[in-house]
Amino acid sequence: MRWTRGGRAVGMLTACRSVLRRLQHCQPLAVWRRHLSSGPPWRLLFFGSDEFAVESLKLLTSNRSSCGGIVESLEVVTLSGDIPVKRFAQQNHLPLHTWPLGDLHGQFDVGVVVSFGCLLHERLINKFPYGILNVHPSLLPRWRGPAPVFHTVMHGDTVTGVTIMQIRPHRFDVGPVLAQELHPVPERCTADELGAALATKGAHLLIDTLRTLSERMANKMEQSQTGATFAPKIHPSMSWMVWEEQTCDQIDRLYRAIGSRIPLRTIWMGSTIKLLDFVGKCHISLSDQRRKPVPGSVSYQKESNTLAVLCKDGWVGFKAVLLKKRLTAADFYNGYLHQTVKKVTPHQTTECLFVSRKGVTEADQMRENSR
Repeated sequence: MRWTRGGRAVGMLTACRSVLRRLQHCQPLAVWRRHLSSGPPWRLLFFGSDEFAVESLKLLTSNRSSCGGIVESLEVVTLSGDIPVKRFAQQNHLPLHTWPLGDLHGQFDVGVVVSFGCLLHERLINKFPYGILNVHPSLLPRWRGPAPVFHTVMHGDTVTGVTIMQIRPHRFDVGPVLAQELHPVPERCTADELGAALATKGAHLLIDTLRTLSERMANKMEQSQTGATFAPKIHPSMSWMVWEEQTCDQIDRLYRAIGSRIPLRTIWMGSTIKLLDFVGKCHISLSDQRRKPVPGSVSYQKESNTLAVLCKDGWVGFKAVLLKKRLTAADFYNGYLHQTVKKVTPHQTTECLFVSRKGVTEADQMRENSR
């Protein structure tokens, strides 16, 4: 083609040069790139720490644009220490940043936070043209806070889900909702089992949200204040039994919620005893039918090799305990319970009880703390 000054091709070339001059002199190229980028693939910065977060990071890694996906580039921010997200990033050669961050210089389009645990300041959030998204394992505003899965199980919710929301500064889990998906809570599931299922579901919902992010942002919905609940971190204080107040069902839910991390505990003869291998509600036969049991009463069931303990509305069973060392129900009965029963008189039945923490005297607690 021969170009002439009056030709159409020359006119188009001149117009393109004019646009480029304005781009170069008016604003940095990175800023203009943001305006031009209205959809994937995204330059993404991921914030996370635990195994729940790893599921989302895995799916983002497999959806990078080199694989025909929706992520152009992927870098990771995590906390110090040997934690799952850090290990995954190192194993997959992802650029890794340690919290707190320095200046990002407009390197990213969107951020993603999953189980990070640190508040992000407004000036950091504003560095991302499409904001920062959060994958949260509950149907917000139900169970805002750091431990939604544990509280879902502990309170007996039958339905939960995952939420993709937009991070706002100063407070956790209050931003607008971009997407939600329901998930029925399986009967008698543990918090670990439910968390694994929600991690997978949340990762896939995140990818779906990133595919249509502009549309999701345009249709985002503010959270209702009705039905908002808080899910604080689990704490060892939650593990103490109060036999006279807790039902069989409450103890069952508590064990499934926290038992894999914090064993349920009670007091035996002034010492802390940890209750292991919970088997649920049990129907027992008492050797002495004349004795009326009270909450905290312990009965060894030889046929099932179970320690049965009376709570508010029935008996619950444990296959083992930890008292100095791990003991089977038979070991505890033969070494401790049977010996104590032989020594007591009919008026000293409290010596054979598992005692609630609230019933422990100050002297008992000081003795226990000194061990």
